[in-house]
Amino acid sequence: MSTSHLPDSIRRALEITPAAGTRERIVDITTRGRRTGRPRRLEIFFYRAGGEIYLCSGAGGAATDWHANLLTNPDFTFHLKNGIRADLPARATPVTDAREREAVLADIVADLNQPHDPGTIRPTRLEDWAQSRLMRVSFDAGDGEARAGRA
Repeated sequence: MSTSHLPDSIRRALEITPAAGTRERIVDITTRGRRTGRPRRLEIFFYRAGGEIYLCSGAGGAATDWHANLLTNPDFTFHLKNGIRADLPARATPVTDAREREAVLADIVADLNQPHDPGTIRPTRLEDWAQSRLMRVSFDAGDGEARAGRA
């Protein structure tokens, strides 16, 4: 698992379950602009499937700047902000294998279709998410220490 080296408090914040609400799923990410090289920070949902962390553009599959930036510069910062504040050095890997994409997207859609509507994201049909931009997130275990504090 890509979070085993992280402190317990950070690992708990990343280990969202189907019971997690919208607030628990929102983070900021800072990417490097693919043309300018400047930092670009934005708010985004993160997802958990098969024990891994993912960023996904959601239904429709429209092009997104964050995805294009990560294709060019895969190293970025993952900013936790719910319950704990932490800036985590991370790396994005595009998920391109058709079987893996389908399995991950099916997990994401199933998670969002919980009876209590945890993510308030619509539509939540797998076919609507088939063209989504999908990135697996891994967290650096090296020199880049996670800076954490209480929110």
